[in-house]
Amino acid sequence: MKPRHIHLPGDCRAVSDVLARIGDKWSVLVITRLGEGPLRFNELRRAIGGISQRMLTLTLRGLERDGLITRTMFPTIPPRVDYALTPLGCDLLQPVSALGAWAIRNQAKIALAREQFDANGKYEVTAA
Repeated sequence: MKPRHIHLPGDCRAVSDVLARIGDKWSVLVITRLGEGPLRFNELRRAIGGISQRMLTLTLRGLERDGLITRTMFPTIPPRVDYALTPLGCDLLQPVSALGAWAIRNQAKIALAREQFDANGKYEVTAA
């Protein structure tokens, strides 16, 4: 019987590379906030509590490099820069939002599992 899914090392590296970009909390938050429409740097920073200016800058550069967001600079005084999702970023918005919704729905269950594990050294499955 032939395996149904063959994972080549190159495929694994590609998936790991993409997941490293979109799997960090700041990228997920930036993508979800930009899913509501274009934002300026400071609007984005205010919308994402707790992110430093440097971390937001690095996150935006990485997302732009990967083709997930665009950076549009307007020649005004002071200069205005807007960030928006690209079509590729919009395509990513649905699975990222679904993952975020899953995390919110299951937050209490995860907290309980952590408490059980920390107390007993293992997770104990209980009937729901």
